[in-house]
Amino acid sequence: QMQLVESGGGLVQPGGSLRLSCVASGLTFIFHDLGWYRQAPGKQRELVASITSGGSTNYADSVKDRVTISRDNAKNTVYLQMNSLKPEDTAVYHCNTAPYANSWGQGAQVTVSS
Repeated sequence: QMQLVESGGGLVQPGGSLRLSCVASGLTFIFHDLGWYRQAPGKQRELVASITSGGSTNYADSVKDRVTISRDNAKNTVYLQMNSLKPEDTAVYHCNTAPYANSWGQGAQVTVSS
């Protein structure tokens, strides 16, 4: 069964940066497209960034030009570098396959506030 462990969240001021990491196990990591999703209170889960097994990336309009998704297949890890953070980026961030499988980690809380 797939297991996902996210880390790197925290409290940051508007304009700040964070780097999220997600270590995956229980899947053949190199073969999977991966994504970072977020869910804010009272809102639906949103796919913010994805990366294919070949390394092609795609971003939601709401984060484009501010975030970068990357992967290290040797470490079974996917990253999300977030810059120029805004209060509306506040959410719990999860990694998963893309499209997502019904197995979620605990997520990483990102709070953007002054």
